[in-house]
Amino acid sequence: MNPTFDPRHDLAVVIMAGGSGTRFWPLSTDTRPKQFLVLFGDRSMIQLTWDRVIGLVPRERVFVLTNARYVPLVREQLPDLPVDNIIGEPMARDTAGAVALATAICRGRFGDPVMTVLTADHLIQPTERFHDTLLSAARGARESGALYTFGIAPSFPATGYGYLEAGEAVGEGERADHFELEGFREKPDLATAREFLKSRRYAWNSGMFVWNTSAIHDALRRFLPAHAGIVETLAEADLTPDWEAALEAAFEPLPKISIDYGVMEKADRVRMVRATFEWSDVGDWLALETFHEPDGEGNRGSGRIRPLSASTNAVFCEDPDETVALVGVRDLIVVRAGGRTLVAHRTATEAVKDLVNRLREDGEA
Repeated sequence: MNPTFDPRHDLAVVIMAGGSGTRFWPLSTDTRPKQFLVLFGDRSMIQLTWDRVIGLVPRERVFVLTNARYVPLVREQLPDLPVDNIIGEPMARDTAGAVALATAICRGRFGDPVMTVLTADHLIQPTERFHDTLLSAARGARESGALYTFGIAPSFPATGYGYLEAGEAVGEGERADHFELEGFREKPDLATAREFLKSRRYAWNSGMFVWNTSAIHDALRRFLPAHAGIVETLAEADLTPDWEAALEAAFEPLPKISIDYGVMEKADRVRMVRATFEWSDVGDWLALETFHEPDGEGNRGSGRIRPLSASTNAVFCEDPDETVALVGVRDLIVVRAGGRTLVAHRTATEAVKDLVNRLREDGEA
């Protein structure tokens, strides 16, 4: 690997923070979605993400892309981040739109840095191993020109994640193993997920990336030319009085498409770095279970849980002094927040998103 690579001058960090976090309703709402919630310790998810990266690069090289309505929340929670580095997307255009916008900004500010794209609502630890993996991928991307993605070694046959199939090992990675990426696999059924786990060739798709700015720009030109077109337009407009008008005009006609589907699944030079850190996408309420000790009947959570003939329930209260009594029930999720209560079977967490969509239609979310 190139020993001259210096993240303080050669790396830009982009944090995507525009999600709505509907699976964490009722605590997560349209006005304060998951990335701004304190779910672990005393720091929100986006603050924990900031904490992980600020030791790698100067704050001027960190950018947060979010929904325009959440810009004040980002400013409130990340007061040390330069205001000009908080970019409000005027409308949602999925991750390909966010990547194109980030490419324009990094190109305009720094020329051709290595750019890493991270999410604001993942839990990653320890930080040192995250740094090792990220820097190894960044050096690999700088040298090879390949588009890198992070693969997470699966610990169980998950059916809720997409998978990455590792191909041939690429040289000797520095503190992390690098592979040519054989392909992307959609969320599998349980039998297929078990085969993936058994084969050891597959990794969970983390949705995090590393690439040269020029390399992703070239890939956008090839596969998503409309997205590539905004790179030149917005790179020139960045930090000018015309920025917001140029951003809205460029963004509005873009189709909604993910960067995985739009570029990564089609590109020729894609590599995977196998992460050495612990990772969770904290996708729904059940993801928090492992951070709470169970009682004798397997009930877990926060608040004052008072079970009677009740087992394997998960309870989460915004107010830690709130009491939730459980009588003769099992396998439930009970959440109390903001004057709202969610009660669901633990196998139905995916349906919470559908519930929130219905509540929005009725003006109750």
